[in-house]
Amino acid sequence: MFYLLILLLQMKLIKQITDLNKAINIEKRLGFVPTMGSLHKGHEALIKESQKKCKKTIVTIFVNPTQFNNKNDYKNYPQDLNKDLKILKKLKVDYVYLPTVDEVFKERLPKILLNKSQKILCARFRKGHFEGVLDILNRFAKLISPKSIFMGEKDFQQFFLVKNFIEKKYKTKVYVCKTIRDSKMIALSSRNNLLNKNGHNTLGLISNELVNLKKIIYKNRKQSKKIISIIKKDLVQKFKVKIEYLECRNTINLSTNIQKRSFKLFVAFYLNNVRLIDNF
Repeated sequence: MFYLLILLLQMKLIKQITDLNKAINIEKRLGFVPTMGSLHKGHEALIKESQKKCKKTIVTIFVNPTQFNNKNDYKNYPQDLNKDLKILKKLKVDYVYLPTVDEVFKERLPKILLNKSQKILCARFRKGHFEGVLDILNRFAKLISPKSIFMGEKDFQQFFLVKNFIEKKYKTKVYVCKTIRDSKMIALSSRNNLLNKNGHNTLGLISNELVNLKKIIYKNRKQSKKIISIIKKDLVQKFKVKIEYLECRNTINLSTNIQKRSFKLFVAFYLNNVRLIDNF
């Protein structure tokens, strides 16, 4: 309690919508970084980018139940609020919003649905996930009215959907920030905390294999599906992973047409029963 009191003297910790409205109603250039906590260097990069582009920055810490299609996944999601608040204090964040589930979902809003063309990659395997993401960010955008939202490139499909949805509905710009990787080429993610040491080492090896695969495909785009099919089998045999998808899509509209266009290699797989995603 004493620690939180000290924090309050340096950044505004907000839990109620009424307090949120009072705190930010005069802010015109507010940057918004939505998080589910368990903060790492990737989140820090988003916050620093917000601080560069905006006058003030607000960070939310909210584990959104509606974007989990697996109850155990929601229940086991790593959380450490005290550690997160220390990080935010060090970064000199202006506002931290910590709403409850009841507070966030108090207002009934129209249900958001994906169209058929959007049900690709993670949307194929995580039913309701992106609908939950879009719903919560719609609610936060309505409450906060940020000038800018900052999201990570690691969740590129999420960024793509959010950008298209939010920028059409609000006067808000959605920015994507480069994926932060460690020395083993592992994309920083809260879910990495669920891996043991061996799992973490294996993830590094997989990441490097996928970096090399992207380079091969870049030079042989017409053979991309054949190359991926071979490498996919190799990854399963070598690392004992369960791969949900491994495919190339362009960054313009996420179609599979990668000829003469910028593209990414997208992957989702289970390693030691932990679901991980990345793109290269």
